[in-house]
Amino acid sequence: MGKEQNQVLNALDVAKTQWYHFTAIIISGMGFFTDAYDLFCISLVTKLLGRIYYHVDGAEKPGTLPPNVSAAVNGVAFVGTLSGQLFFGWLGDKMGRKKVYGMTLMLMVLCSIASGLSLGHEPKAVMGTLCFFRFWLGFGIGGDYPLSATIMSEYANKKTRGAFIAAVFAMQGFGILVGGVFALMISSIFEARFGAPPYEVDPSGSTVPQADYVWRIILMVGALPAAMTYYWRLKMPETARYTALVAKNMEKAAADMSKVMQVEIQAEQEKELPQVNNSYGLFSKQFFARHGLHLLGTASTWFLLDIAFYSQNLFQKDIFSAIGWIPPAKTMNALEEVFKIARAQTLIALCSTVPGYWFTVAFIDKIGRFTIQLMGFFFMTVFMFALAIPYDHWTHKENRIGFVVIYSLTFFFANFGPNATTFVVPAEIFPARFRSTCHGISSATGKLGAMVGAFGFLYLAQNQDKTKTDAGYPPGIGVKNSLILLGAVNVLGFFCTFLVPEAKGRSLEEISGENEEEV
Repeated sequence: MGKEQNQVLNALDVAKTQWYHFTAIIISGMGFFTDAYDLFCISLVTKLLGRIYYHVDGAEKPGTLPPNVSAAVNGVAFVGTLSGQLFFGWLGDKMGRKKVYGMTLMLMVLCSIASGLSLGHEPKAVMGTLCFFRFWLGFGIGGDYPLSATIMSEYANKKTRGAFIAAVFAMQGFGILVGGVFALMISSIFEARFGAPPYEVDPSGSTVPQADYVWRIILMVGALPAAMTYYWRLKMPETARYTALVAKNMEKAAADMSKVMQVEIQAEQEKELPQVNNSYGLFSKQFFARHGLHLLGTASTWFLLDIAFYSQNLFQKDIFSAIGWIPPAKTMNALEEVFKIARAQTLIALCSTVPGYWFTVAFIDKIGRFTIQLMGFFFMTVFMFALAIPYDHWTHKENRIGFVVIYSLTFFFANFGPNATTFVVPAEIFPARFRSTCHGISSATGKLGAMVGAFGFLYLAQNQDKTKTDAGYPPGIGVKNSLILLGAVNVLGFFCTFLVPEAKGRSLEEISGENEEEV
């Protein structure tokens, strides 16, 4: 590796933690805030949309979205995210991180606002435009995955790099909390102003016309925090590692870093450097020999984790109803239902999801990515089987609190485990010129797992008895067998973790082999 490159990159590796690092966490993390806010709120919004647009006169229960519409509203954002991860991941390596970074945020802001402005009053028109804007919202969110992780890893010093990347991802926790609190506030305000009787008393009157504003406001407000950081995203310089290793401009890399980090980095005047043998391409024989197993490891673990993680969300409504946090839908009006579901989800987030993220931030540079991921998959397996094997025991009223505790622990160990580490590791172990692309491939594979988890298990978890399935769904294998299957998925994730190297305390160039490439 050239002497000038060494100087710049070594200075970054040993730089003290300073204010700029924390600024970068907030600027990078706001995309994840919006991502989590949107994912969290859509479950509240779909309940309300069902009541507003799919009300059936004389029906015993409030209207719900038909299975195909529900799958479209939820699934289209996943498809957009997967596409954005691949496209912007590749673009971030071609054009540079900074040039692409503002695009993803602006797309998220505009599409969050546009989602709330979905046109028309007919179900088809509203759902069609909502799905269109949610695809492009997902596309922007997808771009944020590889770019935020790569930018943070390339700015960080080697001692605290894991914690910084994990902290960007942990902004999802705040997105979930703010989404919950805001939904509670808006539904309370509207309920106080436009009170309505429960559905069983007055089916038509239980959903006031003003409820149509509630879901639109909830979706649109998610754009505000992201919009507020747009200016600072544009002001961020290109990462020194990209400028030095990919663009080959050592002077600019040194000048950029001297400006934002309180370190003086001198780069010698650029000389004609000898051509170095680092020209092998992505998916070449040499790439597969050096990094093929690593890419298989990061992609497979993220895929398996997301199957388990996203399918867990499916059981929330059953669990909340079972322990009495959410009464039957017909005993509430539309705004009450939004309030009760938001309250239940916020409590789960506060007790298990958010602490799990920050445990990872605290321990990732002490015990390492590998150990946290293995431990997370192990405990997720244990708790899934603890729920599944004596499942009938948990269905009795007196045992329901135990069920919720174990269910919360599976979420805790997902976040203090593979949900965080699968995001961190791909940003560390690949060479700079492929880093963003490989992270995009890994996260897109994860999103594929999320689709399997969210939609495959929506059908699989249906009751085996045809008369007890949700409206519009065929019989499945039941919740107990679904949980056993998810436990097996976690076991696979545990073993696939062994394909991924430990990156704790090592420089990015050492882990990715760029030191050897350029000798």
